[in-house]
Amino acid sequence: MAVLTLAVATAAFAHPALAAADPTAERIKTNVQKMLGGRAEIKSVEKTPIAGLYEVNIGGQLVYADASGRYILNGELLDTRSGTNLTEQRLAEINRIKWSDLPLSRAIKWSKGDGSRQVAVFSDPNCGYCKQIEQTFQQMDNITVYTFLYPVLSPDSTAKAKQVWCAADRTKAWRDWMLSKVAPSGAGNCKTPLEENLALGHSLNVTGTPAVFFTDGTRIPGAADVATLERKLSSLKK
Repeated sequence: MAVLTLAVATAAFAHPALAAADPTAERIKTNVQKMLGGRAEIKSVEKTPIAGLYEVNIGGQLVYADASGRYILNGELLDTRSGTNLTEQRLAEINRIKWSDLPLSRAIKWSKGDGSRQVAVFSDPNCGYCKQIEQTFQQMDNITVYTFLYPVLSPDSTAKAKQVWCAADRTKAWRDWMLSKVAPSGAGNCKTPLEENLALGHSLNVTGTPAVFFTDGTRIPGAADVATLERKLSSLKK
């Protein structure tokens, strides 16, 4: 069985402590974990508002399971009455972080305008969508961007990330490469935070790049457009 790409949820689930005491949830956890083997770890199993349907949290990704744990449903859960994507709501809740816990000293920082609106992004130097969102950031004002180098695509990604971090002006080296395709040329043999960043991203369930985090702890995966980013940043002021 291929490793599942998982995304299903809903907003009004039982408390995790209750789920842990539920023998049905324990049975589901045991059976699904057997199926997954060591490829992923089940974080929790909780009831959903739908009778007989359980949420299985696998490292920040979600599937449904029946009460036996034999059958799994992979997909999104929508509320047709409200038009709400309950998958997105639940994943946002599970994946929420604490902004103050981000080690911003390990990120490349640049600001535009008054820099009052802050975002953090995990980026691979060879990621096309990461280059796209860098271009998007240029169209925004009053923003501070913290970039965590997150080389996951290839050995060359690691080599480039080291060259960028070790450059005399790492911010310029990063932006020259991502915006203008001017490759970094340094040796890249200084001490870098790349291993720590990879461990951090793993702990935060960053499974792809770019991943953009906001000061309220929520995230948007992928290369969001200007309108999406502006809408999110505006909502933080309310």
